Amino acid sequence: MARFNLRIAPADLATVSKAFGLTLPTKIGQGEQNGDRAAYCIGPDEWLLHAAEADQQAIVAAFNAVREKTPHSLVVISDRELTISVTGPAALDLLSVACPLDLSRMANGSAKRTVFDYAQVVLIRDGEDAFRIEVWRSFFPHVHGLLEIAARELAIGL
Repeated sequence: MARFNLRIAPADLATVSKAFGLTLPTKIGQGEQNGDRAAYCIGPDEWLLHAAEADQQAIVAAFNAVREKTPHSLVVISDRELTISVTGPAALDLLSVACPLDLSRMANGSAKRTVFDYAQVVLIRDGEDAFRIEVWRSFFPHVHGLLEIAARELAIGL
């Protein structure tokens, strides 16, 4: 998967939405998806973009083509982050072990920047019992290890 971090003035979203091929959401926490393209607003001027790996260079070229008239920062973060999928009926309980958000209030298709224990993550809700944790590669062992411990504890009723 190709991952990008986009920083841009919200007034310029129409131009980069066209370059990305998907209307970028305007509300923090909101996500949009169409096919293999997804965009999540994770700050007042910040978006997390996902696309097929094969499209990475074309996306970079499309954003470069509008850079002069539409100043922005597009950073390829494909190698920086890893994804952990958390699914199943105990997903909320498992994530609540180390995440301070009230995940029951998180809408399907939304994304939130938060912490998991002390690691900064972006949490994406894909369905009622389906989440993805986007975590920096360097924090992956800690986050994954904590999830494994918590899953074992939940399985035995602790």
